[in-house]
This record gives sequence, structure tokens and C-alpha cells, in this order.
Amino acid sequence: MRVFLKRYGYEFSNTTIHKYMNKELNLCAVIMRSKPGYKTGKKHKIFDNLLNQNFKVNCKNKVWCTDFTYMRQANGKFRYNCSIIDLYDRVAIASVNGDYINTQLAIDTLTQALEKEKYPSVILHSDQGVQYTSCEFVNFCKDNNVTQSMSKAGCPYDNAAMERFYNTFKSNFYNVASFTSAEAMDELTTKYINWYNYIRPHSYNNYLTPMEARYR
Repeated sequence: MRVFLKRYGYEFSNTTIHKYMNKELNLCAVIMRSKPGYKTGKKHKIFDNLLNQNFKVNCKNKVWCTDFTYMRQANGKFRYNCSIIDLYDRVAIASVNGDYINTQLAIDTLTQALEKEKYPSVILHSDQGVQYTSCEFVNFCKDNNVTQSMSKAGCPYDNAAMERFYNTFKSNFYNVASFTSAEAMDELTTKYINWYNYIRPHSYNNYLTPMEARYR
């Protein structure tokens, strides 16, 4: 928050900002909700980890990371988000919501990213979820010159950049928003991704926004 305010010409200490946020505005930390259980499917193919927890790259569209998260609707049903970020600048290249956490949602998200970036030859890093190991997804990647890389099973540190993205997604958006419908959730998700890419300073980029870092 201190960095964000400084960008608009307001200079305050962390202590002052903390005081006003907590005592004057009555703002407090949001506690993450527990995750719903998922049914495990059958894996088709596992790929080597090409990153080995090295999340720094020297050019855009060289390495992307992807994952899923869940969002509960007002009616209690779950809706799922799949996003892809570029490790070069942490830009959210694609972000798609769907009713099912399946291979099709992963393919739809990757399709959006590839179309937006003109089909680069790229490494796509993910976990070993069945959505990414399925025959359909593996073949889609192969057909589009996408090289797959995967974390070790049960090791979130192997996809730490994506974990960080979703922590921010939950704390800055999902946990503080209200959704009246799936359509409203999708619209607000798109607005959040635009805010994340164009407005929110990112510490990885020395507090440039992801888009500022991409085109500096």
C-alpha cells in the first residue's frame, strides 16, 4: 500500500498506513478459506521439471506458469479459475473461469494465451494435475509447440510464482468481493486481471506494474 500511494504522490510511513488501515478504516487481514476436495483422475504422462524453482527469465514468452483455483458462488456452487502468468514480468497472460476443473478449461486458457501472444514457442510449467497430464492436453501442447514442465508431486514450491499469484488473487479480489451470479463473477474477474496487470505495482518488478515491466 505504501508503494501504491507513493505512485500517486502521497508519502507515508508503514506505521502511519498501518494505523489508518487498521484503526481508522477498520481493515484487517482476510483469512483464506479451506479448499474443496477434488476427485483424482488418471494421469496420462508426467513431464520433467525444467525450472527447478528458478523463476527468473530474461525475456517475455519464454516460460509461462499455470494452475487452477476455486471460487464459491452465492448459491454455494463452485466455479473455477485457470490462469497463466509469464515469469518474465508476472503478467497474467490469460485467465478463464469455468464450472468444471477439467482439461477443457486448461485448454481454453492456454488457447487464449497463445492467441494473445501470437503462438510463441514457450515452456508451460504446471503441477501434475490430471488436467495437464491428460492425453488431450498433452497433444494440444505438442500441436502448438508448447513444451511442458511439471512440479514434483505435492511440492507447491516448484510452482511458487503461481502460488503467489493466486494468493494475491484471493486476498485482493475473491475474498473481498461479492458475486450475484456466474456472469458477475466472470466480469469482475476480468476487471481484476486488468487491475493486476495495469495498476497494481509488483515487488518482483521493482514495483512497476506487470505491464510497465513488460514494455519498459
